[in-house]
Amino acid sequence: MSLVLMNLSLARAHLDRAAHLRTDEGALDSLFSTGKVFQVHKGKFLFTDSLHWLDPASAPEGERYFLGLDESGTGYFAINAPFAEDAAITENLQTLREAGLVATEIEIGAAVHAVALANWHDTHTHCARCGAHTYSALAGSVRKCRTDESEHYPRTDSAVIVLVRDKDDRVLLGRQKVWPAKRYSNFAGFLEPGESLEACVKREVLEEAGVRISDIEYLGSQAWPFPASIMLAFTGVVENPEDARADGEEIEDLRWYSRETFTADLKSGELLIPPGISIARRMIEAWYGGSIDFPEAWR
Repeated sequence: MSLVLMNLSLARAHLDRAAHLRTDEGALDSLFSTGKVFQVHKGKFLFTDSLHWLDPASAPEGERYFLGLDESGTGYFAINAPFAEDAAITENLQTLREAGLVATEIEIGAAVHAVALANWHDTHTHCARCGAHTYSALAGSVRKCRTDESEHYPRTDSAVIVLVRDKDDRVLLGRQKVWPAKRYSNFAGFLEPGESLEACVKREVLEEAGVRISDIEYLGSQAWPFPASIMLAFTGVVENPEDARADGEEIEDLRWYSRETFTADLKSGELLIPPGISIARRMIEAWYGGSIDFPEAWR
């Protein structure tokens, strides 16, 4: 049985990022004048049945980010600027969590890129070397210090997420204290400096569930810009499932599930699972053997 993850909701990027154009202001201005432009701010964008595309000539003032080219050569841009205080606008502002399952591949690829960039720009307004103000450069791909011109690049925080199984192909799910009642999911944690991905998988599972994992396999990855992560999915097998214990700090409870007990708890409402856009949901569905149409718990 293959658990490799395909067509993840936030990994459907189909734009050519065309990095060679980031230094060509003339080319970017030309592409912008006839391009596809949308507004983003604090993780939100206008979305009804599709992304709300702006007339480039009337786009609001703000930082302009070049997102890439589609197959026809059309340029895609995001403007990072506050939205007007208008009920017709605010009621249609959505996040990636809401639009992730219904947007087209082009739309979601552009939105994930734009949200991730905007999140980084908004929180890195000063130089890490000297404390001076920075400004957006190279079409939004870099920030530069106004004093020493040092370049600062977007930060992505790598995190592993692990589907823990035993030799009988049961799955171990954990519950964090801060989650909604009855919500359980896979185990996850950030990669530490100097640590390999495999070592991180072993450490996180041991820390949170008290078991040692082996036969580690990579499943796939997905950007998770909440605010700046990428989730790297793995699975593995434990030989001592009876030793599983919640750490009592981050994880307050653990449950081993066969497919039969998993289905029973879903139907009874005793189990809520992660949202459909999450890689955690797709990992569970890959183990389960198909899509799961039961209530989900958002976070």
